[in-house]
Amino acid sequence: MVVAELVTLRAERLARRDWRTSAACRTADPELFFPVSSFGRAQDDIAQAKAVCGSCEVRRQCLQFALATHQMYGVWGGTTEEERRVRVREQRERARSTVGAGTGRSV
Repeated sequence: MVVAELVTLRAERLARRDWRTSAACRTADPELFFPVSSFGRAQDDIAQAKAVCGSCEVRRQCLQFALATHQMYGVWGGTTEEERRVRVREQRERARSTVGAGTGRSV
């Protein structure tokens, strides 16, 4: 009984560590997540990719991976390239304003 529980816990930890094994997109067509543009028919692909991401239990980990590894192309964690760029820009601006406020300088 105890051994079975340990094996189960270990498997759960490994699954959490490698989030890709639990990703909803693992059986989807990869081309869906890498449209050639962001206009026209590609908008349908982006919407479909985001729908897959919407049902994914590891969406947050996927987005964190994309941000940490600077993924420039494709839909990751339910976000497009532009959405990730905006997110990074906003985070940088918040960090600058926090640092500026902490030093007593006006920003």
